[in-house]
Amino acid sequence: MHYLYTMRNRGQVRAKKHLGQHFLKDESIAQRIANVVPFEGVEKVLEIGPGMGVMTKYLLDMPHVETWVVEIDQESVSYLKAHYNQLSARILEEDFLKWNPSLTFGKEKFALIGNFPYNISSQIVFKVLEHMDQIPLFGGMFQKEVAQRLCAPPGNKTYGILSVLCQAYYDLSYDFTVPPNVFSPPPKVESGVMHMVRKESATNFDFKLLKRGVKAAFGQRRKTLRNALKVLNLPEGFDHPYLAKRAEQLSHIEFVELLKAIEDGRNEH
Repeated sequence: MHYLYTMRNRGQVRAKKHLGQHFLKDESIAQRIANVVPFEGVEKVLEIGPGMGVMTKYLLDMPHVETWVVEIDQESVSYLKAHYNQLSARILEEDFLKWNPSLTFGKEKFALIGNFPYNISSQIVFKVLEHMDQIPLFGGMFQKEVAQRLCAPPGNKTYGILSVLCQAYYDLSYDFTVPPNVFSPPPKVESGVMHMVRKESATNFDFKLLKRGVKAAFGQRRKTLRNALKVLNLPEGFDHPYLAKRAEQLSHIEFVELLKAIEDGRNEH
């Protein structure tokens, strides 16, 4: 996991090699990340993996949102309880990937932010998509390549499954790059900060169907969609102009058009 801590607090929480922890030396970057998501239309923000609160303190300074955190590292939880008394009742001591939003927030919408563990960042994004109606705002730090992939346009070699799925329901922005030298020890890769805002007029196409179709398309991305989508059991005699293209050539809008046409063709039989 890729949690960030300030250098002056170093040693108060033991850096755990199996979590891949790096210490952030630059306070201004922590503050920039905290400000990257436009907290409008929500009253609560949840931070994933706050560690010792390098970014949390800037979130707590925002008077119009109530800050919650979810942290799996017990030593970090103890540190937060000792140093951020006002936060102690809003610390979720669990794995975000197993957390059920409705048990904490009911049906209330909330923003999600964090310096995300590189090894589970894609899983975090998939969970956001599964709860997209409750998470209109999302952002934070990823490995640079992942942040770029999410924001990549069609035709780009990094454009993929998560690019299509996120862009179908959110407007995405790549905000800035963070170099390795602001961490100690420095990671071997650059980091990238991006954020997403839920579209007001997003597609109403079923997310599970879109996810299944897009995964099939990119599962064989060198093949035309006519061949890659055979696993969907296309309706007999079905044809469409997009079937002659490859997955990376279709925008999220075109993917929805194609998969809707497939569903309509299936319903006719």
